[in-house]
Amino acid sequence: MQPYFFPYIGYWQLINSVDIFIIYDDVNFIKRGYINRNNILINNVKHLFTLALIKSSQNKKINEILIGENNKKILRTIEQSYLKAPFFHDIFPIIEDIFSNKEKDLSKFLGNSLQIFSKYLDINTKFEYSSMLDNDKSLQAQDRLIEISKILNATDYINAIGGEQLYDKDAFSDAGINLSFIQTELINYKQFNNKFIPNLSIIDVMMFNSKEDIKEMLKKYTLV
Repeated sequence: MQPYFFPYIGYWQLINSVDIFIIYDDVNFIKRGYINRNNILINNVKHLFTLALIKSSQNKKINEILIGENNKKILRTIEQSYLKAPFFHDIFPIIEDIFSNKEKDLSKFLGNSLQIFSKYLDINTKFEYSSMLDNDKSLQAQDRLIEISKILNATDYINAIGGEQLYDKDAFSDAGINLSFIQTELINYKQFNNKFIPNLSIIDVMMFNSKEDIKEMLKKYTLV
């Protein structure tokens, strides 16, 4: 999967369900996606927040892009939005730790954040960067994913549900790999005293739920 910026709970279900999670960082950057932005709750409204980038372009690979200088602004926004959330004092220092990282490479910065949150959630998945693997980078789409799976001796490959429209189970099966997609079940929790707004950043999930409750949420999916 491409590295996402504080991704939603389904992304973490995917990380938790596998032995090795590939941070797909040597593919083209996608503007207006979730690589450098996500949604949190501000004044009871879904609000998009964005990590600043330097000269980002869809013609560049994710690992060719550097992050900008709005970390402090994002931290202030998160602090102001969630100061009264029940688990703010547990989670905000972790977010501060992530933003204290001096790494400017976008893919490494995001990879570090995934590993820090995984450690908090007791997820023991191993992380690898696609750019660091010895694989044929001229291959496209599912052909490259199949090759990476073979290199890692994988018998199963799990992708996000959106991959159903992109990848062919028969092609993976012909290579001796079982392809499945993770379908997140309906997850609901209390956000202050307001109507629930779903599919926000993991930040929102963590601010309103204990570690134990989140670990139960990680199990609420089906493979299709």
